[in-house]
Amino acid sequence: MEFDIQRPDPAIRPALQAKIDDLTKPKGSLGRLEELALQVGLIQQTLSPELRHPQNIVFAADHGIVDEGVSIAPKEVTWQQVCHFTHPHGTGGVNFLCRQHGFTLKVVDAGVDYDLPRDRGIIDLKVGRGTRNFLHGPAMTEAEMEQCLAGGASVVRQCFEEGSNVLSFGEMGIGNTSPSSIWMSYFTGIPLAECVGAGSGLDSAGIRHKYEVLSRAMANYRGDGSPRDLIRWFGGFEMVMAVGAMLQAASLRMVILVDGFIMTNCMLAASRLYPEVLDYAVFGHCGDESGHKKVLDALGAKPLLSLGLRLGEGTGAICAYPILDSAIRMINQMDTFSGADITKYF
Repeated sequence: MEFDIQRPDPAIRPALQAKIDDLTKPKGSLGRLEELALQVGLIQQTLSPELRHPQNIVFAADHGIVDEGVSIAPKEVTWQQVCHFTHPHGTGGVNFLCRQHGFTLKVVDAGVDYDLPRDRGIIDLKVGRGTRNFLHGPAMTEAEMEQCLAGGASVVRQCFEEGSNVLSFGEMGIGNTSPSSIWMSYFTGIPLAECVGAGSGLDSAGIRHKYEVLSRAMANYRGDGSPRDLIRWFGGFEMVMAVGAMLQAASLRMVILVDGFIMTNCMLAASRLYPEVLDYAVFGHCGDESGHKKVLDALGAKPLLSLGLRLGEGTGAICAYPILDSAIRMINQMDTFSGADITKYF
């Protein structure tokens, strides 16, 4: 699948900056809010940007590498949490935050190893019942990767048709910090040992075992080393769907709120296919998973929050949304020196 992603036209930048600088405040005094307003104005190519119908999409799938004991949580937690998210009184972390900040929640079965209830609004894009164990070979076939990219893109198009222009993405998949760590190491050159962390709560012995398993998996890799092949060989169905979703969102000039360690590595992978996608990314937070700060630094990203989060599901991105909203309110609702009876003093 190919995507048409264009970098925002910079011609509007001087006018955007002039409007921001003319707001009734010392130049630059609203810091990151000014940077965000400029970024969204460039994305939307307007001096009056807006945020419409925010949605959070959670992609869920299982991972064959879990068979190697790389996670403290058992595989069945994936399907149990998906059911939890989609319960009529959903009380998961992502549920209360979506309600608080006015997000619509979409939950996608990308490849959960369970027959999920179909009466709860779960979007069924199941590619398989979890990936293969990448310790012994590729996690998915070329066809499965393409199916994932297309599936993620289709959900974003649905959101776009519903009037959304800002999306956050989350994941649910026991074991998915393992493929994320491998992607991070291959795509940044950071040694694997600095990319592997506790995930859902491993102790030091568990982290060491996880590192040893992933080291063997990388040693066993027999692909061509291209970004597409690395994405296919080590990725999860939910992760590759998120990559497709991010690329589709960028092609539609939507604002992408990036969540934690897994979603940051999905954005990293997406950027190795289409570097232009980064122009559309707002990084929500720096989480508590070992390696997250390092991959953010490798991307040159400036996360909005640092709250020690490591839940995933899109929670950190949604927490950051009010800051983005403040930036848009700033550029649209503050008066200007030229429009108010205030002396411009710079």
